[in-house]
Amino acid sequence: MGEQLSVIVWSKQGCHYCEEVKQYLKEKDIAYQTVDVTNQDERRDILKIKYGVRYVPVIEVGKGNVYEGVTEVGIPHLEKALDRYHLQNPAF
Repeated sequence: MGEQLSVIVWSKQGCHYCEEVKQYLKEKDIAYQTVDVTNQDERRDILKIKYGVRYVPVIEVGKGNVYEGVTEVGIPHLEKALDRYHLQNPAF
């Protein structure tokens, strides 16, 4: 069997776009973990190193040790990333 889909939402308190992403994932019944960057500059530094950005939301979608970072704001960008994994393994 394939590895299970993993979704990580990098967010901060009071971020409308972050809440929009989390609500979308809940509605689609997609489990996710949250990394809160509120008052955590070292976590923003990680985003800068990995993806070249310090803003949130950043959504990591992947399986195993391979993740794709969605740095563009907006649900359509997240849907495209999720669709790529769904097409690779419809049972995710």
